Amino acid sequence: MLSINNLSVYFTGRYLFDNVTFLITERDRAGLVGKNGAGKTTLLRIINGEQQPEGGTVSKPNDLQIGYLPQEIVTTGAGTIFEEALNAFDKVLKLKAESEQISIEIAERTDYESDSYLQLINRLHENEERFRLLGGHEMEGETEKILLGLGFRSGDFGRKLSEFSGGWRMRVELAKLLLRRPGLLLLDEPTNHLDIESIQWLEEYLKSFSGAVIVVSHDRAFLDNVTNRTIEISMGRIYDFKTSYSGYVELRESMREQQQAAYSNQQRQLADIERFIERFRYKATKARQVQSKMKMLDKIERVEVDEMDKSAIHFRFPPAPPSGKVVVEAVSLAKFYGEYRVFSHVDFAIERNDFVAFVGRNGEGKTTLAKILAEGLDHDGECRIGYNVKIGYYAQNQADLLDPERTVFQTIDDVAVGDIRPKVRNILGSFLFTGEDIEKKVKVLSGGEKSRLALAKLLLSPVNLLILDEPTNHLDMISKDILKNALLMFDGTLIVVSHDRDFLQGLTQKVFEFRDGKVKQHIGDIYDFLEKRRIATLDQLGMAAKAVAAGQSNDVSLNKINYEKKRQQEKELRKITSRIEKVEQEIHLLESEIAVIDQKLASPENHVEALADETIYQKYESLKNKLLIAMDSWESLHSELDMFKNGDS
Repeated sequence: MLSINNLSVYFTGRYLFDNVTFLITERDRAGLVGKNGAGKTTLLRIINGEQQPEGGTVSKPNDLQIGYLPQEIVTTGAGTIFEEALNAFDKVLKLKAESEQISIEIAERTDYESDSYLQLINRLHENEERFRLLGGHEMEGETEKILLGLGFRSGDFGRKLSEFSGGWRMRVELAKLLLRRPGLLLLDEPTNHLDIESIQWLEEYLKSFSGAVIVVSHDRAFLDNVTNRTIEISMGRIYDFKTSYSGYVELRESMREQQQAAYSNQQRQLADIERFIERFRYKATKARQVQSKMKMLDKIERVEVDEMDKSAIHFRFPPAPPSGKVVVEAVSLAKFYGEYRVFSHVDFAIERNDFVAFVGRNGEGKTTLAKILAEGLDHDGECRIGYNVKIGYYAQNQADLLDPERTVFQTIDDVAVGDIRPKVRNILGSFLFTGEDIEKKVKVLSGGEKSRLALAKLLLSPVNLLILDEPTNHLDMISKDILKNALLMFDGTLIVVSHDRDFLQGLTQKVFEFRDGKVKQHIGDIYDFLEKRRIATLDQLGMAAKAVAAGQSNDVSLNKINYEKKRQQEKELRKITSRIEKVEQEIHLLESEIAVIDQKLASPENHVEALADETIYQKYESLKNKLLIAMDSWESLHSELDMFKNGDS
């Protein structure tokens, strides 16, 4: 469908990529990954025709429609949310307007037998047929469905686009792209402005999307759930595997280990040959053998080990000063903007060494509560900060708050005091600011570089309460992992606002859910919380269906449902989902093992060795059989789950 041929891009004294070639087919779900600055966005812009490469071509069919969602976009629409989203159907809307105008003309005409009158009738019929074929009758329903899926409420549809923040405007642009149903979707960090519920909805939508998808994302869970192919840009090269990101990481590492082993073996072989040549070079009796060895040396094809980009931020937070047992306490906490209620009647206590995640739909008050705690934002009710609590706050827009005219060094040096001042360069170095980088002005830094610089500022003074609002935005996967590891070693208290499930997994022990103006506490990590939310949703859907079938009123109270029956349903559902997860893990492991053997058998260097090993084929067949059994089990379990959801169990 789309072919990249020998593409080369030169930028700031180096090649972002050189002679890159790959093919995108119609049903590909490709994750484009790599470090910040590797060239991912540049590649999307080239595919979209917004930028020209130094060399190479992009070949695509003339009728291929491409939908591109950049990381940042300027929207200037003056209409409502619903009207702006409907603009995706510009051709259909034009037909509708023409038909309405023709209808007015027909109504005003009285020359029913004239040729011009009949022509108007024919034009109207043609327009109505085209309107139907282009999905005109379904466009409003589709628009509503997608807007709701992306987190808008029905009450938002009539509000002006200008009333919403940049993140919500980005959602409207994403909605328009999805409604146009292009043959190829290019998505650059689509999850940055979405909450967890909207991300999960987008995952399901993309799974059933009829075209191809290339997505740039640092959200590992999103990539694993959406993609079936991973393309990494690293050190100017492309690494392409037909698997999701997690599978790719395993295969990539396995491949490199095999390369390293082959390289080491070859180096020993070459060293032996060279020693022989050097030893007998000047002995006439060995001249023929020496010449033979030299020819052999020239003919040996050298094994290369793929160069890996190992640069990453390295840091740990300073030791946290001791604090009281209760770090933060809220009693009847509430926040209003005029008559608009953000949340109310919020009660909680966060104790020393608690790691808490704030999750929920955008606009429910997560950032607002973070600002109340960190900055003392005006509020109703009580919010008490505990004894000797020292707060470090990373705001969602922290990178944008940096002075654009200051250099990287000045930004840190301005706030560094005491013993920390001599360590400024070391701190910057641990965040990948070295050499001339420290003299760059903030305004020329990328989004990822600004985020790293803002994080570096958190190290300048010891704190015992860290409040981080979307700290992973603009960070690549390696940097996110290092930040997560640093936080796991932090000996204070942590509050983190995030929609990144992979980042939150194993990091926090409590989840504060912001929903419908309330804050509810859950014990456990993010996936425990999501499982509880999913079960609760399924229960509600199942109960509603049974109530309708029995002819009961729609407002029957859920409290009247038999408690024991409900508990049994939850138990059975957990059993089924747990078995599915175990089988999926087994399938993933089997596929990884099979892929390693496939790679080994496909490699010319290892093929002869593999042929000599009879057990490898036995193992291969055994793995294949186990995989078939596991897939059958997975299908049976999913059928059982579907029956359970439909009330047939």
